[in-house]
Amino acid sequence: MAALVSRRGSGRSRRAMNEINMVPFIDVMLVLLIIFMVSAPLITTGIVDLPTVGKSAQRPTSVIEIIVNSNDQMRMRIDSQEPAPVVLDQISAQVQALQAGNADVPVVISADRSVRYESVVKVMDTLQRSGVRRVGLSVKQGG
Repeated sequence: MAALVSRRGSGRSRRAMNEINMVPFIDVMLVLLIIFMVSAPLITTGIVDLPTVGKSAQRPTSVIEIIVNSNDQMRMRIDSQEPAPVVLDQISAQVQALQAGNADVPVVISADRSVRYESVVKVMDTLQRSGVRRVGLSVKQGG
């Protein structure tokens, strides 16, 4: 019984705090705010050079156009001739034969809006892996 009396006699009993101490949180937030305010003007903004349409003065004399249909069938057109069917495996060989050593002849890939993007990328990748330098995408002029 004496042990109980001595504990009660001290008068100090510890209780759990039910409140969250916000002072350290506010201090950390103010320090972070000052760091970001000081470092923000020092960050250089990156400049992105996006391509534009219509920079060419005139259309090249010879253009090889690859037309990709929505069912992954491809046709190849040289200048303004009638398009002929072509297979993905034979595209690079036919393009290099049509270029006849002149690597400056551009190759334009045309595709409808409904064509899967993967099909267009496959054609572009095949051409670039075979060493065709000038590969581009056809765009619709106007709105």
